[in-house]
Amino acid sequence: MPLLSRSIPARSNDRVEDTVIVGIGPLTPAEVVAVARYGAQVRIDDQALEEIAKSRAAIEALAHADTPHYGVSTGFGALATRHIAPELRAQLQRSLIRSHAAGSGPEVETEVVRALALLRLSTLATGRTGVKVETAQAYAGLLNAHLTPVVHEYGSLGCSGDLAPLSHVALAILGEGKVRDADGNLLDAGEALQQNGLTPIVLAEKEGLALINGTDGMLGMLVLALADLDRLFKTADLAAAMSVEAQLATDRVFAEDLQALRPHPGQAASAANLRTILKDSAIVASHRGPDCNRVQDAYSLRCSPQVHGAARDTAAHAASVADRELAAAIDNPVVLKDGRVESNGNFHGAPVGYVLDFLAIAVADLASISERRTDRFLDVARNHGLNAFLADDPGVDSGHMIAQYTQAAIVSELKRLAVPASVDSIPSSAMQEDHVSMGWSAARKLRKSVDGLQRVLAIEILTAARALDLRAPLTPAPATEAAKAVLREHVEGPGTDRHLAPELEHSVQLVANGTYIEATEAVTGPLN
Repeated sequence: MPLLSRSIPARSNDRVEDTVIVGIGPLTPAEVVAVARYGAQVRIDDQALEEIAKSRAAIEALAHADTPHYGVSTGFGALATRHIAPELRAQLQRSLIRSHAAGSGPEVETEVVRALALLRLSTLATGRTGVKVETAQAYAGLLNAHLTPVVHEYGSLGCSGDLAPLSHVALAILGEGKVRDADGNLLDAGEALQQNGLTPIVLAEKEGLALINGTDGMLGMLVLALADLDRLFKTADLAAAMSVEAQLATDRVFAEDLQALRPHPGQAASAANLRTILKDSAIVASHRGPDCNRVQDAYSLRCSPQVHGAARDTAAHAASVADRELAAAIDNPVVLKDGRVESNGNFHGAPVGYVLDFLAIAVADLASISERRTDRFLDVARNHGLNAFLADDPGVDSGHMIAQYTQAAIVSELKRLAVPASVDSIPSSAMQEDHVSMGWSAARKLRKSVDGLQRVLAIEILTAARALDLRAPLTPAPATEAAKAVLREHVEGPGTDRHLAPELEHSVQLVANGTYIEATEAVTGPLN
């Protein structure tokens, strides 16, 4: 289970749509986040309803044809050679969902399940799947009633779609299985549908397949992770700026002309943030003169834009993959515009799985450089005149010694989570599905990684804020002072040892809900 099991609350400057229109065109990442995380309503537009009806007509024509068609009048996977009589086809679709709803382990977070359901609805709305209009509307009804099917951690191999997770969602619209309501109460799906004026669906030919052949789970988690990382990249730059400042490092290495010699866009954006955040720092100015010998700071300080920038560029690549995937209509078989129904392999999760793994590498490295910056504060040989471990009375007090241990433990875990899942494959379905993506697994570990990064950055900011206070009477930059001030609303400044865990957790919340960045941008304007 991810360390961060809750949804991150909306912030005052988040633009959350009241209603998201699901049509034949792609959803935007912001729309996915609005529905999944913040509970926005959904509505299927009229053109999409027309396309859904057209593709359903094509499927119904095939259902009455003499030639067998996969998933319409045949079994599934390795059982595709059996012709299914018309009177057994409703049972075939129902049995598919029941048998494939085979997940195990802890429950998946509400925001992930809502993303999963929304993205499947988005594919249904393209009119390429052959479902009935009523079936697509059932997904919209489930989302709008804030009923969340119980989906489990394990069950998807990331090929033939996220089969088990999607099957648990589909089971709910049949009135079976378990759901949680808006208050988190666990209910029988049939009872919950009835309470909300929703009618269970009876699946017809091909519909069961259409509800479970998609990369929706791994894609939903990718979109959510990218939304979080957009905030965390700025937070990493803020943390680095505070560390550079409080460790009496130079800001000269962040100069625009120096950074332009290596024209990676992420590096340029990160360096620009560092310059902006450090503007008007009396601490930095105190040692900026011609006699300053701080031109070769440690890599964790000097190379912050290069590392942060590489992570940003990795996320930009992942976002381009997510955009293409959001524009996709993934099903097997699929109904083409000319009415043909063709089998395909578009459900394979490799494109998404690869970038999920790539992001986990970048996240682990961001956390690693943050931990190294933090550690420098605590060592009298490297912290330029501060007390050992920033303790009030070293020996009597331990200061932030064990906060760095916590960082180190998380970073070590993130390195393990950076081992790619997408290079693994276990054959399934009697060797019919003999190469799978493990994209769901890559997405699950990325969620843990993102949460770990939040915690590591929160500890760096907490430690840097203490060091900035210890640099008095020199004053920090207005931007870093603003970030420190929101921490000081609930966490006291330097002093004798206190119970540290609540202070760490408070800083984590200020990272997670964006308060540190809000305070900083109130001074600087929007950061990159």
